[in-house]
Amino acid sequence: MTHDFINNLIFIAEATARKLAAFYQTRCAHWGRYRSWWSVRQEAKAAMRNLWTKASVLGSVSVSMAFGSVLWSQKKTEPDQMASSSTMASTNPDSPYELKLVQVLFRHGARTPLKSIPDVMEAQWAPNLLEPPAHTHINYVVTDLHGGPRPPAPVEDSYRSSILTGGTFPGQLTTVGMQQLYELGERLRKRYIVENPFLSPTFSPAEVYVRSTNIVRTIESAKCLIAGLFQQKQKEIVPILTTEAEAEILYPNYHGCKLLKILGGHRWAESSTLPDIAADLQSIQSALGIATHQHIDFILIRDDMVARETHGLPCPPVLDTWRNTVEQRAVDMICHIYEPGKRENLQLCVGPLLHTLMVNIEEKLQGTSSEPNRKLFLYSAHDTTLMPCLMALGIFDMRWPPYAADITLELHQHRQNKEAFVKVSYIGQDQHIPGCSGVYCPLQEFKQALSAYSLTSELYQSLCNSTEGSTEP
Repeated sequence: MTHDFINNLIFIAEATARKLAAFYQTRCAHWGRYRSWWSVRQEAKAAMRNLWTKASVLGSVSVSMAFGSVLWSQKKTEPDQMASSSTMASTNPDSPYELKLVQVLFRHGARTPLKSIPDVMEAQWAPNLLEPPAHTHINYVVTDLHGGPRPPAPVEDSYRSSILTGGTFPGQLTTVGMQQLYELGERLRKRYIVENPFLSPTFSPAEVYVRSTNIVRTIESAKCLIAGLFQQKQKEIVPILTTEAEAEILYPNYHGCKLLKILGGHRWAESSTLPDIAADLQSIQSALGIATHQHIDFILIRDDMVARETHGLPCPPVLDTWRNTVEQRAVDMICHIYEPGKRENLQLCVGPLLHTLMVNIEEKLQGTSSEPNRKLFLYSAHDTTLMPCLMALGIFDMRWPPYAADITLELHQHRQNKEAFVKVSYIGQDQHIPGCSGVYCPLQEFKQALSAYSLTSELYQSLCNSTEGSTEP
């Protein structure tokens, strides 16, 4: 296949993606409806099929990267525009509020699926899909929380025990995902460096703290975000901090918390047996021709489906009519698993993380931080981190967080009376937290809103070990 032919394929894919994305934007009233771009993909299917029939594996990979990247860029345009009007005041030097601290909790970028849907046509997850763009390269080192060697990574090891069709491992960050995080970094750069000189234009570890789960896709996502935020400008190596699996607080830790394993394991198994979910699961399993002995659920189906479509890889045609159901049932399952109406479950899922966010705020205001110049905390995590956090904040919209979604907490202080406020945004949109008197939430109101779920490390460990009398099997 010639270089010119590949470029032509990419050009066609880009043009198709732009036209379809623009068309879809006219039909969407707000960002929430962007949670899934499946209707765009469905309308693009015929055009993409023509490309697949003309392309070799190399050409297919090139087209899928172009399609995914361009459509992601189009997808982000509207929320950025919507956010700009509502956030400019807080970064304006003439504003009565002074920005003191920013904390960003974000999901990794697009990746290969964790598992493939069994008994259906295979997607080719070729190594070409994982090539890092040159503009995402930085000098970085992965350490433990104290600057020592990187801890063992049993979760990552489990991914690398199997290989997807095409030759890559499950759960690996792709080129599209790297670009998504780079663009998130650019969005943060625009807000905190270009429009308001809050951060230095060059990375400084004294100013920026970067922590990630000890999984390659989140580590690489953090790296790409930093590359976009500082445009690869650094005078020092970027430290990305991780911790051992048993002590991880950046996702619900079923291995490090005995009680969560008991409660969560039971709820997970139970979620697929709920009458409505079970009936739909049986129907889609039959429609896809999946053998009855195969263990699948809607979260698995959704994961594989979204991964394929994000990269322009073909899906079983029967899924065209099941997309909305798959999305809805996957969210229904996760709500049953996390049980947001039950305080204890969310405490066990994200209580220590919420406490950490609050400690960062208190130390900044009191001047007790070991790093007095620190202005930005970055936490690279997962969809399973963001959803319980959104539930605890009372702003979960019953939509699965897309790749590279972010929850951003800004600490502001009134320039005259020194009263502190917290402003929360989700994917670039300001949020009104229940229990807060406004988008700029007085700190005491924000602390009260989180008090039901925030847990100190000591309370968390005590609760995790209090398995006696548990009514769950």
